[in-house]
Amino acid sequence: MLTTLKSYPTSVNLLLSASLILTLARAITLPYLVIYLSDSFGLNVADIGLVIGSTLIIGSLLSLYGGFLVDNMSSHRLILGFSGLFAAGFLGTFLARELWLFYGCLILINLAYAVIDIAVKAGFGSLLAVADRSEAFSIKYTLTNIGYAVGPFLGAGMAKLDISLPFLLSGMLGAGFCLVYFVWGDRDLAVVDASHKPVPFLAVGKLLLRDYRLVCFTLGGLLSAVVFGQFTAYLSQYLVVTTTAEFTYRIISAMVTTNALMVISLQYAIGRKISHRHLNLWLAAGLSLFILGLAGFALADTLVLWVIAMAVFTLGEIIVFPAEYMFIDNIAPDHLRGMYYAAQNLGNLGAASGPVLCGLVLATQPPHYIFYMLALFIVAGGMFYFLGTCRLIDSPAKT
Repeated sequence: MLTTLKSYPTSVNLLLSASLILTLARAITLPYLVIYLSDSFGLNVADIGLVIGSTLIIGSLLSLYGGFLVDNMSSHRLILGFSGLFAAGFLGTFLARELWLFYGCLILINLAYAVIDIAVKAGFGSLLAVADRSEAFSIKYTLTNIGYAVGPFLGAGMAKLDISLPFLLSGMLGAGFCLVYFVWGDRDLAVVDASHKPVPFLAVGKLLLRDYRLVCFTLGGLLSAVVFGQFTAYLSQYLVVTTTAEFTYRIISAMVTTNALMVISLQYAIGRKISHRHLNLWLAAGLSLFILGLAGFALADTLVLWVIAMAVFTLGEIIVFPAEYMFIDNIAPDHLRGMYYAAQNLGNLGAASGPVLCGLVLATQPPHYIFYMLALFIVAGGMFYFLGTCRLIDSPAKT
């Protein structure tokens, strides 16, 4: 991977560094957000879930317009501006003493992160040949997971001094990246195609809705994200109901570590092999591994079995994520690449709803029923993926 990074131009490496640094900034605060909301604002568990989930949903919906901006603005100015907003959002959370202000800052952070992520993925389409993009997407996802693996440890060190300091550190990282990008960023970087006249936002939305493949894949991503988007949240819910708090902590800690180590060590090796050809087979393999992982969770009763099930589940994640990126990259017209990636981000709605749906099932049905429900979401998502990839086979790729 290091050899590949050295071969990339500075503009590509800066885009990849955005994924690493900004993800690291988010990961520093995420583990302490629940505690902070409880201690600083006196919220109960239900209200905390509402705050965190709704800010993610609102940020994802607003990022649709961010995708429109990616297609119609200089990517350099966009990344620079939103990285500044990202840093300002964290500074606001550090200073906020009113819940409404803290809530608004969380929305700003989620929105800025989503828009920069769209700009990064769209930037790969402008800077790299089609054959090289799968490798770049795999490196990006590996760096993202490194950020999520390292961030909580940095946050833990800061939180020991003061529970609000992780927010300050995250803001400083965002500001640091903003400064680096201002100095070394490619000012000519743009996804904008000068041969295409700007199309109004609502008109672009109508165009996207008429793309059968995009609609199918967006629905498939939304449904399957219920399963893999926030798996630690619903597994924690399940374990709390069926075991003790101490056992839950041991299992979740081991599974998070397993997931991070496998993604960091295997994502690049496996993801780089995923190409535009046979995407339907790659997705079928990844989704099958998700179902096997869920079956393992349902049957596991020891730490070893939980870790094995997590390893199988993670292999599915390693395959599905780059395959999703490659599908969108293949069908997106150059002048609408940002909007297509923004539509893909709607999968966050599924991720946000997973813990809510599992909570409802755990409250009304036998605990193991959540795995039946989650498997049905994978099957339903797989059906939409299949419909989308079948149409992709029948249609030539857009360039």
